[in-house]
Amino acid sequence: MNDTSPMVERRFRELLLRRSGEERLKMGCSMHATAQALVRASVLEKDPMASPATVRRALFLRFYSQYFDAGTREKILRALDPGSPARDGRQAG
Repeated sequence: MNDTSPMVERRFRELLLRRSGEERLKMGCSMHATAQALVRASVLEKDPMASPATVRRALFLRFYSQYFDAGTREKILRALDPGSPARDGRQAG
């Protein structure tokens, strides 16, 4: 859905392009950090005792999971959990 008029969209783009590349990069990094903070807060709201590994896994799933097939996703998720068999050499099962 796009409820922004083309005139307003053009004006907004013009304003953004007036900023330097460095300013636009800083804005993008700030937006990404804010998005990560929102995901962390959401995970911790659902489970205040969530481990750091659980939060890392949630961040990965929210931001990057669509770029990997199911098998690769599972390998990455195991690697994000320091206690998982993929990290400490134990066999699953």
